[in-house]
Amino acid sequence: MADAALSHDPLWPRAGAWPALADLAPGERAALALLGVPAHRTSLSPTNAHETPAALRVALRRYSPALVPDRSGARGEASGPIDLAALVPIVDAGDIHEPDGDAGEARTRAAVAAALVRADSLIALGGDNSVTVATALGAWGDDLGTAGLVTIDAHYDLRDGVSNGSPVRRLIEAGLDPARIVQIGIADFANSAAYARRAADLGITVVHRDELHGRAPADVMAEALAVAGAAGGPVHLDVDVDACDRAVAPACPASVPGGLAAWELRALVRAAARDPRVRSADLVEIDATADAPDGRTVRLAALCVLEFAAGLALR
Repeated sequence: MADAALSHDPLWPRAGAWPALADLAPGERAALALLGVPAHRTSLSPTNAHETPAALRVALRRYSPALVPDRSGARGEASGPIDLAALVPIVDAGDIHEPDGDAGEARTRAAVAAALVRADSLIALGGDNSVTVATALGAWGDDLGTAGLVTIDAHYDLRDGVSNGSPVRRLIEAGLDPARIVQIGIADFANSAAYARRAADLGITVVHRDELHGRAPADVMAEALAVAGAAGGPVHLDVDVDACDRAVAPACPASVPGGLAAWELRALVRAAARDPRVRSADLVEIDATADAPDGRTVRLAALCVLEFAAGLALR
C-alpha cells in the first residue's frame, strides 16, 4: 500500500524510508544497512522473487520502529519503550543490478563489503536463496577461515549444481568449515535421504523442526551460535522464510504445512541479532507476487528486518 493510503501521526512514526547509505556524512556510521539482492534466475521453482525487495520496503511502512515494555522482564530488555530509530541508525544501500550469475555475484560481494565499511551489520533482501553465497562471502571477506553459518530453513541447500538449492554446499566448497554450520528447522518430506546423509557426513549440526517444539527460540539460537561462532569469526544468518508454516508464508514456493510459527521465526531472528558475532543476514525465498491478498508473507519478512534491528538495540 502506498504511503498516501496510510494514516499519519507525528507521535506514531513509521519504519522504513531510511536514508541512503551514500548520504552518510564523512565519518558517520550506521548500525544496519539494507541491500536488495533480487536474484531469481537459478531458482528450482518458478518465482518472481526479484519483486520482493521493493515489496519489503513498502511493507516496512506499516510498522513503527518501537519496542514496548515487557512487564515480566523475561526478555531481558529495558523497562521502558525503546525507539529503534534513535538507537539503531539504519541506511538503505539500494539494489544490486542483475545479481544472478558470476558477474552479479561479484557485484553483490563487492557491495556487501563496501556497505560493511560504513555499517556495523547488513541484511540482504532477497531474492531467492542463491543470494546467501555472495552475501555471506562479501561479509566474511578474509575471515572465511573462522566464519560460521546459521540457517533457518526447511531444506539442507546441499544440492549439486548452482541454484537456490545449493548455497550451503557452495559455501563449503568456497572454504567454510561445515563443523561451523547449524541448520534450524530442517523438515521431513522436504529433503531427500541422500542430502540428509550428505549433511551428516559433512558434520553439519542439524536441528530438526520437531526438536523446536516446547523450546525457547532464544535457547535454540544460543546453542546454534555457540557452534557457528566457535572459532570467533563472523556469523552469517540465512533466513529462508519457507521454514515457516504455509499458513503464514504462502508466498514461499517451497513452504509446507507444519513449519515454524511466525512468532518462532521472529524470536529466532531477534535472538541471533543480539549476538555481536552475527554481522550479516539474508531474507530469502519469498515471491511477493504470489502472496495472499493480505500480504502476510511479505509483512512477516518486514517484521524480521525490525526484529534484527531490535536485536542490535538490545546487545
